[in-house]
Amino acid sequence: MQEFFENVSRYPRYLISLILGIFISFFSRFKPFLQNPVTAIALVGTLAGVFAFFFFTLKAMLGLNSI
Repeated sequence: MQEFFENVSRYPRYLISLILGIFISFFSRFKPFLQNPVTAIALVGTLAGVFAFFFFTLKAMLGLNSI
């Protein structure tokens, strides 16, 4: 039974390391684009646009519009 709880306690560390690895891999791909100010502004604008699109789409789909 002790081995079971040791095994279960490893899963949160695995999840955290998996998520950090995904973010590090994702941001390392876009690091060269941040060297040039024009591409950095375009990248930040694109990310803000994608966030706004998802925000307003989910807000409308869930009926969270306050009238």
